[in-house]
Amino acid sequence: MTLNERVKKLLILNPITLPVFSFMAAILFGGILLTAPFSGKVSFLDALFTSTSAVCVTGLAVVDTGTAYTRTGHTIIMLLIQAGGLGIMTFSSLAIYLWKRKVSLTDKIAVGQSILNNANFHLGKFLIQVFAVTLLIELSGALILFLSDPQGFAPFSALFHAVSAFCNAGFSLHKDNLMGYKGSVPVNLVIMALIVLGGLGFSVLIGGASFLFSRVVLGRKRVLHDAWHIGIVLRTSFFLITAGSLYIYFSEFVFYQAYLPFKEAVLSSFFQSVTCRTAGFNTLNIAAMTDASLVFMIVLMFIGGAPGSCAGGIKVTTFRVLHAFIKAQFKGRHQVVIGKYAVDDESVSSSLTLLFFSVAIVFVSVIALNFTDGGGISHNQTQGRFLEILFEAVSAFGTVGLSADLTPKLSSGGKVIIICLMFIGRLGPLLLLSSVQSFGTKLLFSRPEEKLSIG
Repeated sequence: MTLNERVKKLLILNPITLPVFSFMAAILFGGILLTAPFSGKVSFLDALFTSTSAVCVTGLAVVDTGTAYTRTGHTIIMLLIQAGGLGIMTFSSLAIYLWKRKVSLTDKIAVGQSILNNANFHLGKFLIQVFAVTLLIELSGALILFLSDPQGFAPFSALFHAVSAFCNAGFSLHKDNLMGYKGSVPVNLVIMALIVLGGLGFSVLIGGASFLFSRVVLGRKRVLHDAWHIGIVLRTSFFLITAGSLYIYFSEFVFYQAYLPFKEAVLSSFFQSVTCRTAGFNTLNIAAMTDASLVFMIVLMFIGGAPGSCAGGIKVTTFRVLHAFIKAQFKGRHQVVIGKYAVDDESVSSSLTLLFFSVAIVFVSVIALNFTDGGGISHNQTQGRFLEILFEAVSAFGTVGLSADLTPKLSSGGKVIIICLMFIGRLGPLLLLSSVQSFGTKLLFSRPEEKLSIG
């Protein structure tokens, strides 16, 4: 083995590329299990699509999940969702921690980067907290769903939907997803609460829960750790949910004049605003919604949830940094300020890079999908097809799972493109870029600089 081959072998096992290969292995293993006769009768490509959608907590499905798979298949899908939601590296590191009471530096850095974006934390304590918080939230959600409708949400169905909602997956065992519950206040509130909690990020959940427990239960006065980050996540999430709800309500039930009782219209508007951030459940027929709603939902899906959460997209913190950056440019200020603090240059640069690569990935995917699932037909014959394809691509990239009825009609080539989009969206473009860069050679010199006329 040459020196170059040894270096590449080590690079494959580094903390940056390890999550990539872990997710690949989980997806392939899930696809093989879902192809087996005890899971159902689907092709390997459809099983691989479902496995990718489950591990990447997306929710897009080329076959009806409730009828195409057996109870064993449903259980496998639920476990894949749980594994994908918490992160393959989290599970593997938790197993190592409980078995040996110590974790390798590689696992520590990998989990720190994928969950908290910070390698300096106590891994064992954090993993136990993540497992406990997740179990408590999902079991509580399942219990409330069962009590709300014991027939529609039998014990297994209630648990399946609670896991799917908290992990922001959007898989449903009901043929019409949750459209039959658009007027049910308990079901809507529980699913929305699970989606929001799963999309806030474990650092926000654990940090906020620890702070409230100390202040309310123990009566101790303590400063909220990382209050600036938590405040940005909560305020930005609240703004996006509220803005999305109002927009959908006006575009669907005021200007469009689609009839629904006021309570159902309000519930549906809030539900779709929450779920299109990354969850994929729907109480409205997405294909029957107005173009105005679909375009705004594309924006919400592209933004996604909080970093270190079950959500996808470019994340709410990236959106907030980009907003502050544009604001600073208009005011002619050097620093990008959010609240009391200025964002460091590296974070601003990462946000701009993430935006560029995300737009580029979606753009290339839309072009490819127009060839595989829209090519050979004139524009006059494909009215609305472009919006459906764009909606599908952003939904897959943002690991959302909503579709304007395009997913079941995808060609084999289209399915492969969506599989790649879900995989990239779950890991994040920056992580994949870092993985590719880790195989490169670092230059030890710099070239002379010159100014270039811009604009």
